[in-house]
Amino acid sequence: MAAGPSLTERRKQATLLEIAEAAAELFAARETKDVTVEAIAGAAGVSIRTFYRYFQTKEEAVTPLLAIGARGWQTAIAESSAADLRGAIGEAITATLNLDSDEDRQALERTRGLLRATMQDQRLAAVWRRVNGESEERLRDLIAARKPDADPFAVRLLAAAATDAIRVTFEHWAAVDDASVVDPVTRAATAFDQLSAGIDGL
Repeated sequence: MAAGPSLTERRKQATLLEIAEAAAELFAARETKDVTVEAIAGAAGVSIRTFYRYFQTKEEAVTPLLAIGARGWQTAIAESSAADLRGAIGEAITATLNLDSDEDRQALERTRGLLRATMQDQRLAAVWRRVNGESEERLRDLIAARKPDADPFAVRLLAAAATDAIRVTFEHWAAVDDASVVDPVTRAATAFDQLSAGIDGL
């Protein structure tokens, strides 16, 4: 049995997420120029030195929060035994982007505020694009491992379809004035079905 992460690593990950959540809340509530490293560190309960141990800029601080969702549904895909890879990806999107608890709904609303901030700030937008690019690369490797004989181009298309279905859905959901009229979870799964419909061999 593989050993789990060490206590030190778990503490590090917890600290990274605390900083990311504090940064996201501040970016959602204020203009980016008015958010400082000092404010983020204070809200997260860490020193400025600790902040700079993990992040070079205030914008990069939101990376762990943006990346955690992708890791969740990609883990679900990796653990799925379904032979139909497109079906497994669609199910994973629906299952891991659920709103079963108040905590889930609060996290989703925090993400909405952060995505709205990325629309107003190029540096935050660059972080969002980078996170999505890295997510697509990981998914491409995961699909290739599941289907080693598949056409590499089809693998890339499927990874792009899954990543962009979620990205575009959540960007649209964050942009609309009344987010209640859009169900991002269902729409992301539907968007993936539409984008991946013509990809053969997977």
